[in-house]
Amino acid sequence: MLTLVPTPIGNLDDISSRALKALESAELFLCEDTRVTKKLLQLFSEKYNLTFPCNQFESFHHHNEKKQLATFDVTTFKEKNIVYVSDAGMPCISDPGATLVQWCIQNGIPYDVIPGANAVLTAFAMSGFDATTFTFFGFLPHKGKERQSHFLEVMQSQITPILYESPHRLLKLLEELAAYDENRTIFLAKELTKKYQTVYKQTAGELFKQFKSENIKGEWVVIIKPVTVSKGEILTVSDIEELSLPPKQKAKLLAKMTGRAVKEIYQELLDRIQS
Repeated sequence: MLTLVPTPIGNLDDISSRALKALESAELFLCEDTRVTKKLLQLFSEKYNLTFPCNQFESFHHHNEKKQLATFDVTTFKEKNIVYVSDAGMPCISDPGATLVQWCIQNGIPYDVIPGANAVLTAFAMSGFDATTFTFFGFLPHKGKERQSHFLEVMQSQITPILYESPHRLLKLLEELAAYDENRTIFLAKELTKKYQTVYKQTAGELFKQFKSENIKGEWVVIIKPVTVSKGEILTVSDIEELSLPPKQKAKLLAKMTGRAVKEIYQELLDRIQS
C-alpha cells in the first residue's frame, strides 16, 4: 500500500499523530529529496522520542518520475507499506506525487492520502478575502510569452487566484502587478508557520513601493483580489485602452479583441505616447 504523507511547511508541531504512525511503519520511503526526508525523520526522532526503523530511501521527483515508475514492481507496492513524502507540505500540490497516484490507480494498488499542512489553504484562510472558491496557479513561468499569457490569465480571473513565488522573483511580480492594476488588493504571506511568518495586505502599487527598499527573503504565497464583473457586463476596447499596462501587453490584448495585428496596434500605442 502507498501512503502519501504531508510534512510540516515550517513548524514541526504541525505533523499529525497519524502521519507519524505512517512514517514509523514505512518499509520503503519515496522522497522528493532523500536528504531532506532523512533530516526530517531525525528531527522527529529527537523531538518525539520515536524510532523509524526503515532505512530504504529512494528519490522520486519531477526529473526522474517516469524513469522510476518504469522500474516499480506492482507486487511490492501491494505487499509493503510504502510512504511518499515531498520536501514540505502536501504531495501533489505544486509538488511531485500525482503520477505516482495515477500509477497506483492504473495498477489496482491501494493508496491513501493523510491530510496535513498546506501553504495554499493556510494563506487563503489568512487573507480575509470573502470568497469560497479559488484557483491555484502554482509558480508562474519565469519569462517570455508563456509568463505573459499566464499572468494575464491570473489578472483576469474572476475566481480568487493564488500563486507561489520565490524571494528573488517577488519584486518582479509586484512590479508587474502594479503596472497592470496598481489599485488591485494583494495579500502576501511569507514563511508560513515559521519563526518569521509575516503577512501583508495592501494595493499592488503600495506593496511594490514598499518592497523596493526591503530585503526580501523566504518563500511567498500571493493571493490576488479577483476581477469582479457584473452580470451582463462586457469588457470593451475602451476598457483595455484605459488600463495601466505596458504597451506590448496592451497591444496583445487589443489584438485578441479586434483581430488586428499586434505590431500595428503596438506602433499606434507608441505614437500616442510620443505625441
